[in-house]
Amino acid sequence: MCCRLEFGMKASGMRMVTRSWSREPGAGPREGRKSHRPMRRQRKAQSLSVAYEASDDEKGEGTELLKVPSWEPQDWQQQLANIRTMRSGKDAPVDQLGAEHCYDPSAPPKVQRYQVLLSLMLSSQTKDQVTAGAMQRLRARGLTVDSILQTDDSTLGTLIYPVGFWRNKVKYIKQTSAILQQRYGGDIPASVAELVALPGVGPKMAHLAMAVAWGTVSGIAVDTHVHRIANRLKWTKKVTKSPEETRRALEEWLPRNLWSEINGLLVGFGQQTCLPVRPRCQACLNQAMCPAAHRL
Repeated sequence: MCCRLEFGMKASGMRMVTRSWSREPGAGPREGRKSHRPMRRQRKAQSLSVAYEASDDEKGEGTELLKVPSWEPQDWQQQLANIRTMRSGKDAPVDQLGAEHCYDPSAPPKVQRYQVLLSLMLSSQTKDQVTAGAMQRLRARGLTVDSILQTDDSTLGTLIYPVGFWRNKVKYIKQTSAILQQRYGGDIPASVAELVALPGVGPKMAHLAMAVAWGTVSGIAVDTHVHRIANRLKWTKKVTKSPEETRRALEEWLPRNLWSEINGLLVGFGQQTCLPVRPRCQACLNQAMCPAAHRL
């Protein structure tokens, strides 16, 4: 949660003290030091706005960060509106087969959350259709932490094949499931830090798990589609080389109330229009304002 504090008022138990020079937005309060220099006529105090991000424990439900970006992309609001228009049909693979559609809604809550996490682990380097098929086969056998731990590696591999890197994912799923059973009572962690500590779970999966399984917006989930489109539209101040670098760049300026929407919106756009190879620029409403449109 970000707050705006006025000079001279108390906030969080501290009294703001300023000097005649300006300070960077977000800088914490400093106490003035006594000086033995001759007294100088004081200037009239000016209003000082301070933006700060509270700790996770201080953020309550329904609160939102105050975004005061020092930079934002040109035309991004119109570009976003155009993408929403192009995605209004919600008929991309992610809209029907994404993580929020792969778990059993009739299962107990902690089983639902476990299934969400597993679907995300399977989705890496894998098309949504293939991930959904693997989840259907797993759920048909009763997909719980205990059932996975009781399944031998060969059988598990057969069930999830042909997801990308399926052999590694068999190992990661078994290791993660054992940790969840031992440390979390069969549930999944409720923080990004604990989620990314699990074998086979990266930042994108962790942020999506927080959103889908826990209903908490912890950050922007950036996959290859979001990474590619953000760079094509120059939604990053400089070219980024990895999805995680793109996530940090986007979170610097994109209003927090858009974080939960942006992943599904751009993933579907990347699946249907802004393709990795031979993007369909002629059908894109952003063609005239896309920096990459004339060189792809």
